[in-house]
Amino acid sequence: MRYAILADIHGNFDAFQSVLQDIAGRGGVDEIWCLGDIVGYGPEPSACLALLRKYPHICVAGNHDWAAVGKIDTVDFNPDAATACKWTAGHLTSADREYLQDLPLTVTRGEFTIVHGSPRDPLYEYIFSTVSAAGNFQNFGTMHCLVGHTHVPSVFMDSEGLCLKASLPPVLQLGGGRLIVNPGGVGQPRDGDPRAGYAIYDEAERVIYSYRIPYDIAAVQDKMRRCGLPVYLSERLSEGL
Repeated sequence: MRYAILADIHGNFDAFQSVLQDIAGRGGVDEIWCLGDIVGYGPEPSACLALLRKYPHICVAGNHDWAAVGKIDTVDFNPDAATACKWTAGHLTSADREYLQDLPLTVTRGEFTIVHGSPRDPLYEYIFSTVSAAGNFQNFGTMHCLVGHTHVPSVFMDSEGLCLKASLPPVLQLGGGRLIVNPGGVGQPRDGDPRAGYAIYDEAERVIYSYRIPYDIAAVQDKMRRCGLPVYLSERLSEGL
């Protein structure tokens, strides 16, 4: 079985389409594992939800997903994120809202725990550092954990009590220890590379493959301007920040 690991689509339909086309070109997958934040920031939240629902998939809730349907407050969001969240809420169908309302915080698949932020705090905690990663290894019972939220492709390893961090490599062989893996962001990368990021897990090989895919950023920026979304949110797409 092969699984696509996607995080932080953020209403970026063009990036999402490009990723799905790339997956198809690599032979396809049996299921999509979505790590949350399907909506928020981007100009086509409903289209992204509709496209995701066409595929066999599992998905966990991201903070923007639940904020868009009022399950959590935007008090901790920055002003641009809060503005985009309010806009997103007004551009969801009733089916979209029902889907987002029902998303779980955590899902387990085989040797993976799947969350948006962290197993310790699925909606809010960012795992950027070895300190935060080390504190999370005791909060999941599977061998590995998949997270999003930071939009930065990375991997943390628990090696005999020592936590190590690295950028997510193109090929990650499992079996050397417990891991926390972030595939990066589909719709709003933040590692200085504006290309959409995602991963494929090949269960037979026990390998996670990481990919970066170009898409028409200018087209998305134009859509965001026409929607009246905050200027900074569109500008940052060009820089991958």
